[in-house]
Amino acid sequence: MAYTHYERLTALDATFLELESETVHMHVGAVALFDAAPLQAADHGGFDFELVRRGVESALALTPRFRQRVARVPLLDHPVWVDDPHFHLDYHLRHTALPQPGSERMLKRLAGRILSQKLDRGKPLWEFWVVEGVEGGRFALIVKAHHCMVDGISGLDLLERMMRLNPDPTVEPAPTWHPRPAPPGAEMLVSEIAHRARFPLAVAREGARALGKPLEVASQLGEQLLAVEETVAAGFRPTAETPLNDPIGPFRRFDWTRIDLAAVREIRERLGGTLNDVVLATAAGAIGRFLEHRRVVLPPGRPFRAQVPVSTRGADDQSLSNRVVMLMAELPVRERDPVARLAAVRETMAKLKRSRQRAGVEILEDLGDRTAPALWTNFARFATNQRTFNVVITNVPGPPRPVYLLGAPMHAIHPLVPLAWNQALGIAVFSYDGGLHWGFHADWEALPDLHEHLVAAVEEEFEQLHKRAAEA
Repeated sequence: MAYTHYERLTALDATFLELESETVHMHVGAVALFDAAPLQAADHGGFDFELVRRGVESALALTPRFRQRVARVPLLDHPVWVDDPHFHLDYHLRHTALPQPGSERMLKRLAGRILSQKLDRGKPLWEFWVVEGVEGGRFALIVKAHHCMVDGISGLDLLERMMRLNPDPTVEPAPTWHPRPAPPGAEMLVSEIAHRARFPLAVAREGARALGKPLEVASQLGEQLLAVEETVAAGFRPTAETPLNDPIGPFRRFDWTRIDLAAVREIRERLGGTLNDVVLATAAGAIGRFLEHRRVVLPPGRPFRAQVPVSTRGADDQSLSNRVVMLMAELPVRERDPVARLAAVRETMAKLKRSRQRAGVEILEDLGDRTAPALWTNFARFATNQRTFNVVITNVPGPPRPVYLLGAPMHAIHPLVPLAWNQALGIAVFSYDGGLHWGFHADWEALPDLHEHLVAAVEEEFEQLHKRAAEA
């Protein structure tokens, strides 16, 4: 019998697939900037794109997901991963150049246009764009991959496989790849039915265990019910209406900035809190300025809330599937004093860490995965439609020292988080080599003033917080 292969998507992965529409593009991504000099070809003096191609092809051998596409289980319609027999690297690896002078503003416009394009569902869900001609003797990589296949931690896995801590440009030869055929649809259907049938059997086993340890099981069940209740209740509490929460269109802006990590450490040493607290407090101050500029007054009793993804990935977890829960954090955007704002964020995040919200989300994800994945999808869609949050702010830790791509040092990397249908702004932050690199993903029409009244406001609010910390 011929060997066949497929992998089912978890309920959370499938949700990211189902939430996508003509205006909602559910890919994560990043724009990374590198020194171009080490990749100048010796024979013709131009950029050595062929070396980059060999590097990507070699890395693909270590990341099979990037050669897989989405298929569907017959009748139940659950998505699964299967090898794409028609995979062609040159479709996913694109090569372009900026017209001179190749300014960062031009790169941001190009990134916005590329990030406005949905990924083709019939092919592996990722693209790499190599962009030559960036001012300062640099080139850029614009990376995008669908959120159903990666999260913020594993999202740059293919790029990470190509990175080194030294400038060695050596590329390991890529082995010949042979796609594994998918099993017949009937076999996948039987397997999916069996997967879902395991849940009632597990419930029956727990019932039998409860007979022997009734108090222990009752206590555990009570905690789980309280966690689910707290999580579901959070999904029924709408936030304030703001210009950031109108229905979005299909076109995107992408912008960025960098903050010195040494200054972040000074703030933490003098005022307390975590790096994430400083990020949230700075973003809250900038959003407050933006709302004031738009003359938006938040009504009493309607908070401004951020969805804060928190990784649940263990240190040894190398899977590409999403390992993340979404917590809802109220942001003190009305507070104009930066020190008081940081204190409020610290208190909010401390309460969230003590709450049952994280456990409740994990229980609902697991329940959807083991029964009908549509349960989790419908809950996520309902929470979004209720405007449970106004903005997504995510913070991903990166390497503290320089890394190299085929000998070229990486100067900066600015991440991207996708937008929901009524969410015009997403903020992602990546720490790397002494810097905190911010990425601002926005709807084109809702935020024509993205740089002037949000990116610049983040820089100014951070400077104020740093100054107050120095005076403390």
